[in-house]
Amino acid sequence: MNKHGIGVILAGLVLIAGCAAPVQRTESTPLVLPGVDKARAIEVAEDVLRDMYFTVDKLDVEFGLIRTHPLSGAQFFEFWRKDNVTARAAAEANLHSLRRTVELRFEPVGEDVRVACDVQVERLSIPEMEIGGMAQAASLYTAGTASLQRLQLNAQQARNMAWIDLGPDPDLEQAILARLRDKMARLEGWE
Repeated sequence: MNKHGIGVILAGLVLIAGCAAPVQRTESTPLVLPGVDKARAIEVAEDVLRDMYFTVDKLDVEFGLIRTHPLSGAQFFEFWRKDNVTARAAAEANLHSLRRTVELRFEPVGEDVRVACDVQVERLSIPEMEIGGMAQAASLYTAGTASLQRLQLNAQQARNMAWIDLGPDPDLEQAILARLRDKMARLEGWE
């Protein structure tokens, strides 16, 4: 490899390291839907979440709440999925086992409905397995064939496996609220 090739690789590593800086949390701004009934807003929001491949875990019109089951992060070949809003989110979802849970809260404010969105991101943590020898190194976590891989954990790894809370995803929160606003505008005939 020549000097230029090594320089390009080092520059790439510096850029990747720069991407690892902590993300500043920005509060997502709640959405206000003018002149809409809370039940109607919840119905449309459920459609928006379904369009994004989230499945509803809990829906309560009286308390104004929708909570989804966790959805695993979209991979690069799942181009139809819309849960990776930023390039950083897409990279994280392709490097790690991520899942996202959405919670929407609906609050009547006079004639309007205020909608707050909270998206929590979690990453799967699997404890390392000790290597008993070089022959075991290739099959530390997977078993199977070249066309079908299976996750293989020993009992201790299965007990210590956990989902680690990575905090909120404000970009996805805003994307969900924007989709809700746009769909509501189409259905209600707003400009």
